[in-house]
Amino acid sequence: MIKIVDLNKYFGDLHVLKNINLEVKEGEKLVIIGPSGSGKSTLIRCINHLEEPTAGEVYIADTLVTKKNKLEMAKKYSSMVFQQFNLYPNMTVLENLTLAPIKLQHMSKEAAKEQAMIYLKRVGLENKADQYPQNLSGGQQQRVAIARALCTKQPIILFDEPTSALDPEMVQEVLDVMIELSKENITMICVTHEMGFARQVADRVIFMDDGQIVEEGTPEHFFDNPENDRTKLFFSKILR
Repeated sequence: MIKIVDLNKYFGDLHVLKNINLEVKEGEKLVIIGPSGSGKSTLIRCINHLEEPTAGEVYIADTLVTKKNKLEMAKKYSSMVFQQFNLYPNMTVLENLTLAPIKLQHMSKEAAKEQAMIYLKRVGLENKADQYPQNLSGGQQQRVAIARALCTKQPIILFDEPTSALDPEMVQEVLDVMIELSKENITMICVTHEMGFARQVADRVIFMDDGQIVEEGTPEHFFDNPENDRTKLFFSKILR
């Protein structure tokens, strides 16, 4: 579903991604972990074309998406759930969910509303359709953001640290939705520090440091027997 070849990204003189090579199968659940500043978020933003790679290529479904005229291709295949929810504050929950299907996918308002209510029910928020984002808790806003991603019916969903902006007591309600979602044939790439989620959901985990993929393997590999010294140090600090 996704193939990344020799991907590099610079911000000025800062070399953020260094020769990244990665393949993700259709339906695979990939979790990306690593310290802050390791390039995790930049990597998935390059997949979704929110960042233009400096060099290298990204393919989705065998089609090159790292050229500016392929932006629509990236939109066609992937949606994203952000750290800070990125809901439109001047729109109701329902309007946030129906905007992309109506404007980008030319769905009728009636069909978009019906679809939105299905996904709001799925995340347990069908009674919040007429509320504005500022009237919801952080956990509720992030569940709305997940429902919005589902409304586009893309085969790939990218999660950029979806629980990092939440109060601790709100984290689990978002993770529960993501755990249920992981049971479906959706390709998921999740940047997260939630190790319990990684252990439960991931088919594969990659550890990034200093803009590179340092180690990859199953969750069992990382939690029971990581090999790289940098990976071992990371886990020794977060699993105390």
